[in-house]
Amino acid sequence: MRLEPKPAPSLTGTIAYPIGAIAATLVLASLLVLVAGASPFNVFALVAVGAAGSQFAVLETLTRATPLIFTGLAVAVAFRAKLWNIGAEAQLYAGAVVTVALGTGAVQMPSVLLIPLIVASAVAVGALLLLGPALLKMRFGVDEVVTTLLLNFIVLLFVSMLLEGILKDPMGLGWPQSQRIIAEAQLPRLVEGMRLHFGFFIALVASVLVWVVMTHTSLGYEMRAVGHSPQAARFAGIPINRVLAKTALLSGGLAALAGFSEVAGLNGNLTLDLSPGFGYTGIAVAMLALLNPLGVVAAAIFVAGIFVGADAMSRSADVPSYIADVIVATALLTMVTAIMLSRYRIRWR
Repeated sequence: MRLEPKPAPSLTGTIAYPIGAIAATLVLASLLVLVAGASPFNVFALVAVGAAGSQFAVLETLTRATPLIFTGLAVAVAFRAKLWNIGAEAQLYAGAVVTVALGTGAVQMPSVLLIPLIVASAVAVGALLLLGPALLKMRFGVDEVVTTLLLNFIVLLFVSMLLEGILKDPMGLGWPQSQRIIAEAQLPRLVEGMRLHFGFFIALVASVLVWVVMTHTSLGYEMRAVGHSPQAARFAGIPINRVLAKTALLSGGLAALAGFSEVAGLNGNLTLDLSPGFGYTGIAVAMLALLNPLGVVAAAIFVAGIFVGADAMSRSADVPSYIADVIVATALLTMVTAIMLSRYRIRWR
């Protein structure tokens, strides 16, 4: 068996392959549900109702989707330029640390000034955190997959040290958590009495801006050129290292916004379980969206809906909520297979 590149993916194939991937995901997930001893139709109905069956369910899904949009955008931007950013989780926590450091009273000013200051600072720290592995890749050829992955553990241990030290809430009864940020540093809720906050609106704006950058600017063209063929890009005079550095800054900054929105919009303080793996799930979101910034929004809502629906389903049916992780992983694998089949033809010899 060997793979042969196709001349160009057709419109029919571009639409049919993702649909086929979703259908394959449902079939494989059905088999797993059957093994668990439940009816797939009943389980999928419960997941759908739990994710979108009421106003509360919809708002919870959008709330869960907010950090996934940021991390999905961060991964999509980096992967477009073949910069394999696996460290969105670290950049998320970096943004959260900056939000707590500036938002707990260290800086006193009105919300209209304080929130932009925190956003700019979080983005800068997250951007610089990814710039280091990018420079190591450019200067010494160090694999960024390894460096960004290891940074996740380093940053998480660093956050743990901060929460046991200078950021520890003296009124927290010994729990490793920071103080709550002041009211001026908090993002407003979009719906009174619900958890959906202004960070979701910022995420939507960010996805549109990233789409504009990727499709209507010379930087976006250079990033895509470097991602498609570094040799051709170098031959065309594109400064590859400079493009990779800009890509790292943009990607790291977007991931840091996830940490900012989770602290300023939802939790109000920093804990070690602030993220249940939003940085890693962002990779699945970006791949499901085929690295399209606007598609990231739909993919993030889809993945968030599965998680929220699975939580509701596990309370009603005798099926573990971990089935949601399996569904997302299966969807990622089938989508990657669909992408491969849309670009390559299998020849049997």
